Amino acid sequence: MAKATAVHFGAGNIGRGFVAQFLHASGYEVVFADVNAEIIGELQATPSYHVHEVGEDSKSSVVDGYRAINSATHEAEVVAEIAKAEVLTTAVGARILQYIAPVIAKGLDARPKDAPKLTIIACENAIGGTDILAAEVRKHAPAHNAVFANCAIDRIVPEQDGGLDVTIESFFEWVVDRTPFKGETPDIYGVTWVDDLGPFIERKLFTVNTAHAAAAYHGIDRGWVSIREALATPELQAEVRAVLAETKALLVAKHGFDPDEQQAYIEKTLVRISNPHLPDTCERVGRNPMRKLSRNERFVGPAAQLAELGMPAWDLLNAMGAALRFDVPDDVESQELQALLRSGVPAEEMVETITGLEVGHPLFPHVLEVVQLRLAR
Repeated sequence: MAKATAVHFGAGNIGRGFVAQFLHASGYEVVFADVNAEIIGELQATPSYHVHEVGEDSKSSVVDGYRAINSATHEAEVVAEIAKAEVLTTAVGARILQYIAPVIAKGLDARPKDAPKLTIIACENAIGGTDILAAEVRKHAPAHNAVFANCAIDRIVPEQDGGLDVTIESFFEWVVDRTPFKGETPDIYGVTWVDDLGPFIERKLFTVNTAHAAAAYHGIDRGWVSIREALATPELQAEVRAVLAETKALLVAKHGFDPDEQQAYIEKTLVRISNPHLPDTCERVGRNPMRKLSRNERFVGPAAQLAELGMPAWDLLNAMGAALRFDVPDDVESQELQALLRSGVPAEEMVETITGLEVGHPLFPHVLEVVQLRLAR
């Protein structure tokens, strides 16, 4: 009997080292789809790769028995795989979902009428990532024969030395919304199925991602290279802790998290992002500042909600100020941001463009002040 198939879009480090590893452990034959000819070529030429988990429970595992298809040059093959797959996952970045949606739609159209519904989970660092993908797919096909389930993923992958092997932290969390399935969920190793995904998404995004980005922007602002050495300085760690105290206040007030449990989650997060086995740089973590400063992301998202509740967000605003100073020549979004700040357009327009906040929002005047201070430099 043939193995069940899982098509995975995105053969990068998260794709190979987290999602595909777990699909493989679940017994699926993983079919990678990616436009990166170099990575696809390596996967096609190499029968297996290793995932090295480092941290409190260090171990290595082998991923093998996979196949790989260049989705740019062999789209029909990807469509054929989707037509017979049981599961489809992505780890491409939220902004890329719109570009893979057409081929997914074609694959859904090609599925036999009596085939079970295809489980689709977008494993992206974005709130409602699968909803984003579903909306894009439905522009091209009805997608009645698919079940789209949102998820929250949490696992740190540092910069790699190259090759297919992936070094990754031992800690992981993969929480998936069970409600779209209306019954039996697919058997996927490592997944925690929940009825209300929202609190888990915001807890992860507003703790892990917020802490990581705040350490990066404050760190590079002070000339530090690595996240670990930045957090080792009392002044910088105090700034990151102050940011997390604000997000903790929001998460406790909004979702009813136990304050002591959330503080323990914060302490675990600070240990994780300081892991000596996973050296990471402030520059890498800070990349894509336009996305990180957008409306529902790690800074503006919690700050806006705090402002709506009449609660302070001064330290989140301070971190936004550091993000506005992030200027890395080879990071496209960094250069887009700096070009906007130099453009001479009114500061109010800059706030709307960068953050997506509307003028009447209670956070708007405070972000406007942060932008004005940046322009006055």
